[in-house]
Amino acid sequence: MRGSAQSTTPAIKFQQGQFVLFRDPEMFWTGQAGHTFVCKVERVWMDGKYDLIALASDRYVHYAGPEYMRLLPSVDAMRDIDTAPLHTDGAADDMTAAAIAWLTQQHATANQGAALPAQRD
Repeated sequence: MRGSAQSTTPAIKFQQGQFVLFRDPEMFWTGQAGHTFVCKVERVWMDGKYDLIALASDRYVHYAGPEYMRLLPSVDAMRDIDTAPLHTDGAADDMTAAAIAWLTQQHATANQGAALPAQRD
């Protein structure tokens, strides 16, 4: 295939509210630490660029190119809940605090009896 380079960048359009991994190209190419971080898509531009908010620092990233972004699918974030052993003594040891909180909430909700809303007077 002479003369045609294939891109390894996935053709994806991100949506507002999605979580992405962003690599700051200037920081990366100049060898600075902390060049890759998790962001939430704040705004989608018509020309395919994005405004992002870094989750850990609240840093605003204006007009980011999709070639420096990768989607963080919810299935990856929830994998520890989906694959956790259910009936072992050490099951909670391998789970994140968020996973345990979610399971606790689900347990409390599932064990409540059905109730009708209070009547208005």
